[in-house]
Amino acid sequence: MSVNTSAAPVRAPTGFAGLGLAPALIRALDRQGITAPTPVQTAVIPDALSGRDILARARTGSGKTLAFGLPLVARLAGGRTSPKAPRALVIVPTRELALQVRKAMEPIADAARLRLATVYGGTSYDTQIRRLRAGADIVVATPGRLDDLIRRGACRLDAVEIAVLDEADHLCDLGFYPAVDALLRQTPTGGQRMLLSATLDGDVDRLVRTHLDAPVRHEVDPGDGVASTMTHHVLVVGPAGKREATAALLLANPRSIVFTRTRHGASALAKQLCAAGVGAVDLHGSLTQRARERNLQKFKTGQATVVVATDVAARGIHVDHVGLVVHYDVPTVAKAYLHRSGRTARAGESGAVVTVTTPDAVDAVVRLQQAAGVAARLHDVRTAPRPMTVGALAGSGQPAQPVANGPRAGRPSRDTGRPTSRRAGRGAPRRRTRHYAGGGR
Repeated sequence: MSVNTSAAPVRAPTGFAGLGLAPALIRALDRQGITAPTPVQTAVIPDALSGRDILARARTGSGKTLAFGLPLVARLAGGRTSPKAPRALVIVPTRELALQVRKAMEPIADAARLRLATVYGGTSYDTQIRRLRAGADIVVATPGRLDDLIRRGACRLDAVEIAVLDEADHLCDLGFYPAVDALLRQTPTGGQRMLLSATLDGDVDRLVRTHLDAPVRHEVDPGDGVASTMTHHVLVVGPAGKREATAALLLANPRSIVFTRTRHGASALAKQLCAAGVGAVDLHGSLTQRARERNLQKFKTGQATVVVATDVAARGIHVDHVGLVVHYDVPTVAKAYLHRSGRTARAGESGAVVTVTTPDAVDAVVRLQQAAGVAARLHDVRTAPRPMTVGALAGSGQPAQPVANGPRAGRPSRDTGRPTSRRAGRGAPRRRTRHYAGGGR
């Protein structure tokens, strides 16, 4: 019997089918309009389907949830779950992220006939306990509430086959390392573990070394995770004009998120923006869970054009088509700057980030941006284009550079090795300079 060797080669399946996913899951994705895997999904899914431990680093908005969610559902399909003993656990840092993960995973879990429960604080224990007793296959949980339910006897982790830590760096930043470590120690050794994080140092590295077994490492967006479609700006305002300038900025750019340092500051600014004609809602830990969900829903549906949030809420805001992020209060570290900024320019879309600051803080802001790997443009509110749309800002201003380039007070001078002084002489007054971008001195 002869074989025709001249026939066209058989092409490997492409898209999600080429990653080894079952047709039922692919159909569930099709119904949502998801037809092609993102780079992180293409990288992670095959290794996760094979049962390997996964260590993945990818930018927010890159499709991380389905990267771990699809193989998790595929591996659990067809199995049986006992009451109070889930077979998969996804640990997340915030309530909002728990809801976001549930929204992304429910359609594929339903397609595989798996039951999913979310466990987080700020809501009734009774509903969550009932779902656990009914035999939830997958539990998406924040650490504190999950620990409470375990102590109440409503859940146990000895049947967990797959454990996922989503946004592990934020879990550690919020002080959850001891709780997460204790929860993972309650899961069986030899189970699959997947850890997804923007950074892999400090306590995240401790979690990796303690709980992951020869993980396959995927860094789809290496480095600082700054989106190439994201532009950065510094808007310099007078101390008394910060709120008015921010309102003008937001009126010119609907679909924006503003970050403040404190809960009280978020509530106060949201009210002040509303008084200035901006449809704003607040989002922070002092609100009830129902109020947080209601405000976020208003933003998603367009009833509100702006969300004013704190850092704790930053990771939980996963909303499409956010064109602008405003740092009303400057974050303290580069990591926080990047986490906040990551609410825009998601999934390949373009976006802008504006830090509103006063003249005396320009130097610190620019140095923070440099530490975050960001090149920004500097604008003086007095000469900035009107209206201050993202497009207009991109075509104006000047490259942002640190204002103070010389040696700092109290540090040794390179030339003499002696400490420098803030004054030229003991009797000389200190020279103070007010610097506005584009406005001279």
